[in-house]
Amino acid sequence: MTLKERITEDMKAAMRSKDAARLSTIRMLLAAVKQREVDERITLTDADVLAIIDKMIKQRKDSITQFEAGGRADLVAAEQAEVGVLLAYLPQQLGDAEIEALIAAAIAKTGAAGISGMGKVMAELKPQVAGRADIGKVSGLVKARLAG
Repeated sequence: MTLKERITEDMKAAMRSKDAARLSTIRMLLAAVKQREVDERITLTDADVLAIIDKMIKQRKDSITQFEAGGRADLVAAEQAEVGVLLAYLPQQLGDAEIEALIAAAIAKTGAAGISGMGKVMAELKPQVAGRADIGKVSGLVKARLAG
């Protein structure tokens, strides 16, 4: 079963259980997936769907920060609930040791020496960590490793 099919099945289950908050979030996710499929005239792979989920989670986290600054606890709670639903579709997150091992392997494979090789290393790492680690965190670790 593809990730998109799993999300569709979860939407049906949320309809049956009358879970309005979960249903709303899943519908929003499916709408984003279908919008991209229509725009690009392609059928999305699981990796593409994971990228959409990752982007949506990042948007929600940014909103949470803004709402907390504005003192809107009600909106913070709603956004956190959406993040919780979306996180269920991401694969098991990588641990710090696993990320470090992937970075070391990517640096060895690309032969990067110094910050100028960061693009090559990130291009190598991005497909491996997509949806399994925060790209910003990985980028910071790579930069620190290449800087010496």
